[in-house]
Amino acid sequence: MKLDLLVRANEIRTMDPDRPIATAVGVIGERIVGFDDEIASMEAERSLDFGDACITPGLIDAHCHTTWWGLGLDAVDLSGCRGLEDVYSKIEAEVERLSGDAEAWVHGTGFNQAHHGGLFPDIGRIDDITGNRPLYLRHASGHSSITNSATLHLFGASHPTFQDPAGGIVVRDADGNPTGVLEEAAQGLVQALLLPYSTERIVRALDAATERYAAQGITSFTEAGIGGGWIGHSPVEVAAYQTAAETGHLHARAQLMPAMDALQPITGHPADFHHQGAGLGLGLGVRYGFGDDYVRFGHVKVFLDGSLLGATAAVTESFCGHDHNTGYLLAEPGTYRERALSAYRAGWPLALHAIGDVAIDLAMDLIEEAQDRYGRGEAPCRIEHFGMSRPDQVVRAGILGIAVAPQAGFIGPLGDQIVTLVGPDREAWLYRGRSVIDAGALLAGSSDLPVADNNLRRGMQSAVDRRTDKGMPFAAGEAITPEEALRTHTEWAARATGQFRDKGTLERGKLADFTVFSESPLTARNIAEIDVVATILGGRLSYDAREAHKNSTPELQLLSVTN
Repeated sequence: MKLDLLVRANEIRTMDPDRPIATAVGVIGERIVGFDDEIASMEAERSLDFGDACITPGLIDAHCHTTWWGLGLDAVDLSGCRGLEDVYSKIEAEVERLSGDAEAWVHGTGFNQAHHGGLFPDIGRIDDITGNRPLYLRHASGHSSITNSATLHLFGASHPTFQDPAGGIVVRDADGNPTGVLEEAAQGLVQALLLPYSTERIVRALDAATERYAAQGITSFTEAGIGGGWIGHSPVEVAAYQTAAETGHLHARAQLMPAMDALQPITGHPADFHHQGAGLGLGLGVRYGFGDDYVRFGHVKVFLDGSLLGATAAVTESFCGHDHNTGYLLAEPGTYRERALSAYRAGWPLALHAIGDVAIDLAMDLIEEAQDRYGRGEAPCRIEHFGMSRPDQVVRAGILGIAVAPQAGFIGPLGDQIVTLVGPDREAWLYRGRSVIDAGALLAGSSDLPVADNNLRRGMQSAVDRRTDKGMPFAAGEAITPEEALRTHTEWAARATGQFRDKGTLERGKLADFTVFSESPLTARNIAEIDVVATILGGRLSYDAREAHKNSTPELQLLSVTN
């Protein structure tokens, strides 16, 4: 038998306790067939020798927003603006650029009021710049956005009979006039004017986004919400992923979480739904796990509350500087219970967005009832973000056997802002690591891109040193080891997404997905400073920077991978 690919390196970290280190790995098709002595006598069609580099399992981003980020790559980037005059200047330049197209919207992304003295843009000033041209600026958190009077007029927000949608707010000033800020589900009022995006446009966004994923060493990701709610981009969004995979425009493996709003009542034999005869799901009874190695369904995504950055997360005690503001749940607990249990009994494990401790209590109540009534599934239920969790909630997470997906990557760029909002007494509860592991829950690594970047090396280093960009400690007692940080994006992410049989460690029979680092993340002085030399997806290079690394130049090569 002949290998399709033989890969060598001085250090191959398999993350498999039975064979933790190797120097050679053999691949046939897209799967690993052996290591070292097991393949020593076998010839290979192709060979790749990475010398002193370190190879690990391919990195997994367990929670990100790929289509959203890809679509935003050609929007006005406001993340680097400092001061509102800088924001107004960028909007003005975009209006000028669009002057030849009277129908074009102004799109922007990455606004964060912390960079502007806590202020949001003045709607009068924006109106002067944009006139009748619609505008949509996404907040860095994704849980609010900014628009102008022209857009507000399009969905009737200025009409005296207008009512806020369930789970969202059109923010108004003391006189009752809209400020242009939309919170949570109110963003759907603008998106209803833009959606659905075409499959072709989503494919282009996926192509651009996942090329960049490959450059970060990412071989798999979980898309945290498609097909419905304010997080979806098209009712047929799955078709865009399939098309991207079939045409070589998907450069990492996608697990797709349908938004709860995308599920519909389904019926069948009573025995198929735990003797209740109906549940919530997708057509034909398609459920979690359906798909192939490139595009597969994951958990159902349920939004319970908002964000810390927007002070809309549901918390027990008020946010600092926000008297009597404890955020809010996006729907009534009874509504969540009915829908979440219906989805779970139809075969969909739950991924519950819960950032504040009030929302985390509700998430755990829902998970506990679902598991007690219908049993535990192959994939663990998840709590997305787990942003501010009390000690008793961490213990309960371990008892329930759930996975949590906090974002260590938030600590550097957003940590100071978050601590200011919650205060020193609650700092130790933020975006935990150590205590989750010790409690026996699964800690899954994720970026939440585009809220923070998807440089997972930077996130892993933040999980280890727990310091903000200003050098301040951030829940320092939650620090984990470099090996644990790597496991959050390999083994533990695979377990949390229910895909450990195929990925997360390098073992015979698993997918040949590798990340090649310039040095070992386990022993590097600073994980954030090591380079991604190459990325291999199913035995094919999806990214190759060996020449750039050798010559110390910024050039890179992005390679198409087809299945």
